[in-house]
Parts: sequence; structure tokens; C-alpha cells
Amino acid sequence: MSDVLLQTRGLARSFGPMKAVDDVSIAVRRGTITGLIGPNGAGKSTLFNLLTGTLAADSGTVMLGGADVTGLSPDRLFGRGLGRTFQIPRPFARMSVLENVMLAPLRQTGERLWGPFLRPGAMRDDERRIRDRALEVLDFVTLAPLADHPAGKISGGQMKLLELARVLMGDPEIILLDEPAAGVNPTLAGTLIEKIEELNRQGKTFVIIEHDMDFIMRHCDPIIALAEGRVVFEGTAAEAQANPVLLEAYLGTMADA
Repeated sequence: MSDVLLQTRGLARSFGPMKAVDDVSIAVRRGTITGLIGPNGAGKSTLFNLLTGTLAADSGTVMLGGADVTGLSPDRLFGRGLGRTFQIPRPFARMSVLENVMLAPLRQTGERLWGPFLRPGAMRDDERRIRDRALEVLDFVTLAPLADHPAGKISGGQMKLLELARVLMGDPEIILLDEPAAGVNPTLAGTLIEKIEELNRQGKTFVIIEHDMDFIMRHCDPIIALAEGRVVFEGTAAEAQANPVLLEAYLGTMADA
């Protein structure tokens, strides 16, 4: 079996005359934590949206586990093992932290119109199973003490952990994180990094957009850099820190780190 889990071939998306993603071909290997860097406007978020089905590509293909998943919706991709978080979390603010996590699994019995009426026992069993799993996940991300708190009342860093918890309910093979450390205090950022690395040791694959170069250089390998919608670098952190184009455009003083 190939070690490539997620791959693009000639992926492109334009907005009017602007090519946000321009002929991007990348391969993400299983078990890696891949860092995706580049200046604002480089196309990072657009690429994430193409990979996760939020946007449709103008051309090119997306392969997941060797299968062509180009154009599949986010829920179908989630069902196939690809999850993502967003730079700005948007939980259901009035619902509890636990309820937010319990909403994540797909195809719950209670979602069907006839479920509560024709299969009440199955619905109760399903809800019990999901609740137990959600409590396990909240314990893993250190949010168990906040299970009954309204999700809109927790801190920004805790919301990032809640986003991760929701994704983990689908037990994905690969998780795309959009600036997980942005706006997070150092303590919670450390907790988040710890959980990412623990999940990676368990076999989860990650792709991470992050502007914090210290985060990228310490925790990601390989690193992919975009500029003006095109891939301008792929390699290790050591190679990135020795690349003159990246040193000038993205890394600055990281050369002396």
C-alpha cells in the first residue's frame, strides 16, 4: 500500500482574474505532520477549502487513500476519514461543550425523521454510545471539566480544543488544522501541540496551516510553502531554514534559530 494518504494533481481555483491556487500538486504521506506556510494571500486557506470540499476546483484532482474524491462534499469526506478545523471556531454557543461534540458523528439514528418514532430503543442506545465516546474525547483534550458549560462561554483556546474534539468523533485518518495556535495562550497552545503529537504517534496524519514559524519548525516535517497560489518549496525544516527564497520571504530570523 502506498504511504501517500492525500494527494493533489494540477489543482487550480481562480476568483475572477486571480489564481488563488495555481496548478498545485502535493502528496501528504501517512503518519506525518505536514506544515503549510506562506504569506497572506498565498492560497493556503483556498487549498484547504478545495481539499475539504468547501470549494469546488476549476481543474485538477484530489485523491484520498488512492481514491478520487474531487468534488465530494465535506460530510462525505468526513465519512471517508478526512476532518478539518477552522481558524475561527464557530461552536453552537448556547449548547454545552458536550452537546457540541455529540453532534459531530454522522448518520445518527435520531437524525432520521422516523427514528424517534419507529426505533426509540435504537436511538437511545445510539445516543448513549455517542455520549460515552464524547466524554472520552473531551477527557483526552482536557475539556471534561467544562462538559456542561455553554460552548460560547469558554476561551478561544478552549474553543480550538473543542474543534479538535468534534473532529476526533469521526476518528479520521487525516486532520487538517487551520492556524491551531493563533490567538491561543501559551499554556493551551502547549496542550494542543501535546495532543497533536500524541495523536500523530497513534497514527493520525496532520496538515497544519500556521503563521507561527517556531511552531512549524519544531513540530512539522515536511514543510510545504505556497506563494501566489503555487508551491515554491517542499522539504524538511532544516532544508527550509537553509533555503534563501524562504529565508527572505517567510522565515526571516529563523535562519539564526
